Amino acid sequence: MNIYSSRPVVLCLSGHDPSGGAGLQADIEALLAQGCHAAPAVTALTVQDTVNVTDFRVLDREWVLAQANAVLNDSEVAAVKLGMLGSLEMVDTVVELLQAHPHLPVVCDPVLRAGGGGRLGKDEVGYAMRERLLPLSIIATPNLPEARILAELPEGTADECAEKLLPYIKNLLITGGHGDETEIHNRLYSRDGLRETFKCQRLPGSYHGSGCTLASTLAGRLAQGENLASAVRTALDYTWRTLRDAEQLGKGQFVPRRLPLDFCS
Repeated sequence: MNIYSSRPVVLCLSGHDPSGGAGLQADIEALLAQGCHAAPAVTALTVQDTVNVTDFRVLDREWVLAQANAVLNDSEVAAVKLGMLGSLEMVDTVVELLQAHPHLPVVCDPVLRAGGGGRLGKDEVGYAMRERLLPLSIIATPNLPEARILAELPEGTADECAEKLLPYIKNLLITGGHGDETEIHNRLYSRDGLRETFKCQRLPGSYHGSGCTLASTLAGRLAQGENLASAVRTALDYTWRTLRDAEQLGKGQFVPRRLPLDFCS
């Protein structure tokens, strides 16, 4: 029997997407590509495809705590990735869990809408995440529509949203894929004054699971020991390549092809 040194374990708290494009399957595939092991704890079950989400059900807090604690008590977790939570009670549940493990770096993907526009939680869930989860996270990765919800600025620019949100979190990556510019501008903000814009070519079409892919990849790079600014750049580059090579597996959005880095040249 061959015994290998263990890969970093990343605990993922997110929803299940039966289409396999987003949610926990996206987390698992993206983390595998970074040389990490994903430990997926299901927070919610959804009814969705590559077109849109039609329904979801948030699991009981006891089930989610039991799943997460089973991992935390058994493995040395290197990072945590948060995705769909779906309810105020689930926000409280995850806060309780993270407060018991304050040493873990947390990447928060504030999932409030599906790629097709369907809701995956009320705006109040976003406000609760802002008030209670962002302060426990090392970075959050909202797209601009999500940042506007979190900041309560319906027409706010990325800069305006960041100014409103940085009191709650040290680092913020606001992605720009929902605009219509020729180039996509992904903006990294830090409370210490760092501002950096990462530009990439806009690809045709729309994509199911791009935000999950980005946040999971970022969590994986941090779990591997990469510093934050470098991890952000690596995660953005990798995510862009998964979109460039995306597949149309259903009747709606393209699904990122989350192959390991060696295959995404």
